[in-house]
Amino acid sequence: MATLHDLADLIFKDVTLTIEDLEKKFPPRNLAKDAMVTRFAPSPTGFLHTGSLFTSLVSYTLAKQSNGVFYTRLEDTDTKREIAGSGANLIKQLEFFGINPDEGYLSDDKEVGNYGPYKQSLRADIYKVVIKHLLLIGRAYPCFCNQEELAELRAYQEAHKIIPGYYGQYAKCRNLTVDEQIALIKAGKPYIIRFKSLGDHNNKIKVHDEIRGDLELTENDQDIVILKSDGLPTYHFAHLVDDHFMHTTHITRGEEWLSSLPIHIDLFNACNFPLPKYAHLPVIMKEENGNRRKLSKRKDKEAAVSFFIEEGYPKYAVIEYLLTLANSNYEMWREENLDKPYTDFILSFNKMSLDGALFDLEKIANIAKERLALKKAKEVEEELKAWAFNYDKPFYQKIVANEDFITAILNIDREKAKPRKDYAKYSDIYPLIKFFYNDEFAKLQELGYEWDETKDKKEIIDILTYYKDNYTLANDESCWFEDLKAICPKFNYAANTKDYKKNKEAYKGHVGDIASYLRIALTTHKNSPNLYSILAILGKDEVIRRLDLAIKDLNN
Repeated sequence: MATLHDLADLIFKDVTLTIEDLEKKFPPRNLAKDAMVTRFAPSPTGFLHTGSLFTSLVSYTLAKQSNGVFYTRLEDTDTKREIAGSGANLIKQLEFFGINPDEGYLSDDKEVGNYGPYKQSLRADIYKVVIKHLLLIGRAYPCFCNQEELAELRAYQEAHKIIPGYYGQYAKCRNLTVDEQIALIKAGKPYIIRFKSLGDHNNKIKVHDEIRGDLELTENDQDIVILKSDGLPTYHFAHLVDDHFMHTTHITRGEEWLSSLPIHIDLFNACNFPLPKYAHLPVIMKEENGNRRKLSKRKDKEAAVSFFIEEGYPKYAVIEYLLTLANSNYEMWREENLDKPYTDFILSFNKMSLDGALFDLEKIANIAKERLALKKAKEVEEELKAWAFNYDKPFYQKIVANEDFITAILNIDREKAKPRKDYAKYSDIYPLIKFFYNDEFAKLQELGYEWDETKDKKEIIDILTYYKDNYTLANDESCWFEDLKAICPKFNYAANTKDYKKNKEAYKGHVGDIASYLRIALTTHKNSPNLYSILAILGKDEVIRRLDLAIKDLNN
């Protein structure tokens, strides 16, 4: 009569290492007692999802503030769905947002650390050691059922309203004798390896979640597949082995994985591995037609982290927004610590919400405006230049051609008690300031000036002509405005709006109207940044040229 050793040696004849050998090869980390070891473990099947950035941020922050380790692992065992190059791109995008792993997978040909390989497809020998161990202790077995048989089983269970799955009396191959299993393998019958669960779905287990507290879940009884026919493990089993031998202390993931927790606990217990701590984060939601749904890769542009990068949202604004989703007290902390980096904030599990947060693009924009307004113009210019280099080459060329010019533009109304908050993202900037550049100004002219059709054009011409002929720019904005008000009586305009409102019949307009004529003449638009700054940045020659062009347009 054959034994489990005979079966295990037949399936894994080349596997000579044991669990004990792996424990020696990957010893416990030399870290302080409370240090957290966390990870980001994406699949190379597409772009970095905003939800993944969120969970990664939480994992990274917890590791950093506890003097622990944050590592990256590529879960590439689903070869059918893999997209070439996406693994490395995921890590690049993560690093773009300042989430830099201490160790792990960095690209297909680069990794750092002593607990690798960090790419699951390269860890087959490690998984086989553990699966062989499970075979030896009777907690795994070969399954010879084909897809047709499994489909028939599922149809039967559904028709009879039985909990679907491969378990208990419905796990046909778990009852084969070792001799029968060996005979089928030697006969060349295709097989996979299943975990043999000893659970019962009628029972409950008590588990603790770092966010949700103590939970009662249905015990696992499913004999899940742990080794596929291609020789690679399934996600559930690879997660068990990797998190144990990489010594992950805390697994932070989306709440959609909560239903898998009983399976993972069953696997850890079967291997006699200590259980890591789990924290299931709220899923980021989107409101649609009055209902909530998960942020969707297919429907929502903001589901892809690349959207924020390409549009030019400041990376720190996106991160700070995600921190408001992670901890309810972040916004209060920020209001009290405007001058501190967000990395000073202490993230905690007990401040995390249990409910999915609604994604709010407008709130990200508001955070971005607030943060950008507090930065020095040169700092914004450097950030803008880095973005434009990748996503707006013509604008980049304009920036590098005269960096002092763009810095002066960005500095308009910046260093004030209440700085302007015009920009939410770098891609907002050029459309708002392009009138400063002569080639763009010419294009705007072709589209037409926004003159007020209710005003007398000859009167506007006379005012612009007078201003041009007497043009000087005071060294101080308040003095300049006084000079502008001094023009008013010459054309029967009120020097202040209060006087005009009191007696509109006595005046043709007020000083604000004259400022508006100038603004339109210099920019073609009614709305623009600070007019005094525009005059100063354009310089006298360009101001005179544009006033002449405006007068010509009015005459036509």
